[in-house]
Amino acid sequence: MNRQEIDRLVKQMNVDTASGAVDQRVQQIVVRLLGDLFQAIEDLDISQSEVWKGLEYLSDAGQANELGLLAAGLGLEHYLDLRADEADAKAGIAGGTPRTIEGPLYVAGAPESVGFARMDDGTESGHIDTLIIEGAVTDGAGNIIPNAKVEIWHANGLGNYSFFDKSQSDFNLRRTILTGADGKYTALTTMPVGYGCPPEGTTQALLNKLGRHGNRPSHVHYFISAPGFRKLTTQLNIEGDKYLWDDFAFATRDGLIAAAADVADEAEIARRGLDKPFKHITFNFELVKDADQAPAAEVERHRASA
Repeated sequence: MNRQEIDRLVKQMNVDTASGAVDQRVQQIVVRLLGDLFQAIEDLDISQSEVWKGLEYLSDAGQANELGLLAAGLGLEHYLDLRADEADAKAGIAGGTPRTIEGPLYVAGAPESVGFARMDDGTESGHIDTLIIEGAVTDGAGNIIPNAKVEIWHANGLGNYSFFDKSQSDFNLRRTILTGADGKYTALTTMPVGYGCPPEGTTQALLNKLGRHGNRPSHVHYFISAPGFRKLTTQLNIEGDKYLWDDFAFATRDGLIAAAADVADEAEIARRGLDKPFKHITFNFELVKDADQAPAAEVERHRASA
């Protein structure tokens, strides 16, 4: 079939058959995607067996709860970020800390505090470096933003996230910190490590077919929000990781790389209330003011809630 014949067939099956109320937007998207899929089957001579194997793969990925991981690994989530950047630019929105992918591992409802939070439950203190992350939230002119909501989450020393890893305590390495009157936040936590996709999972199985690895560098996720400002979804990626610029999820971007400095000064260790050397990251955020007719900064998607 040629494209004209394909489009006619898709319309006959999915538009002309309508007998009730139609969601025009859903219909538009389904018709376009089906047409593109049918055209790909024609162009690539995809066999019936290959079609059904593909559907079986998507079913298995859904049952394994890996579709969000797959979206990151194939670059779909990064593409959406790049498209959002273009939409902002067309709307005259510029500046601010760069956005990058959310990933599939956020959990709503983390404990909330003002200015400071300890994120870890202490179970890894003996063998993972202590990390302090701190910084300020400001606007484009450098003015502090008090009471900004800084949501932070990251993996433990095994590369696993609480809630999804049932061996961890509730909300381990997940916190919400409201900036103080000085616009600053401080998180006392542990050094995150890089990690890979589940080796026997559906995402890694497809990456293997593509000759790709499934590894991520050490990183920390953030949502930053404040009234009157556009919500920022981003993450910092820690300098020195071998996968810093080879992230399978394509999340490393200029402006989102942080250096973890070693702190061994006894006076500073004591000032922080610690008893051993630690690592320190300073990471500031610049939010962009919201505007009428601005592209949406809040992404509607299913998220876990403890």
